[in-house]
Amino acid sequence: MLDYVLFDEALCRRFCNAAAERGLQCAVEDDPMDGYVIHVTGEIDDAAAAALEALYDELMTLQQDLVDNDDDGLTVMAVDVTLAGGEERAIRLPAAFARRLHEHFDVDEIRALVTAIAQQTLTPDTTPLCCRM
Repeated sequence: MLDYVLFDEALCRRFCNAAAERGLQCAVEDDPMDGYVIHVTGEIDDAAAAALEALYDELMTLQQDLVDNDDDGLTVMAVDVTLAGGEERAIRLPAAFARRLHEHFDVDEIRALVTAIAQQTLTPDTTPLCCRM
């Protein structure tokens, strides 16, 4: 299963329609902070995953344009992470950081980065950097 987050309903529908054209099913739920969480299920081969990732990148650019052109736009983005103990959390990021992250990283990379930061915050490693292995 792959998860995506979009804040605009029309972009969410567009993404789900593209997934359906590839024989994939989407379950959409409201994000508690704003927007929609899209769960893509089914047999996702490499070509379909790459196509969905490319579309998601395109939609994120369109979404950014919507936010940039809307004074009442989004002010946060949620990144769902699973901590070492199995606890799930939604980490809020300011929209400006989210836009910059999406310019350079895909969703899984952003989740991995935020998870590492959250985990390090909860269980800090206080040994000097020169002594870490």
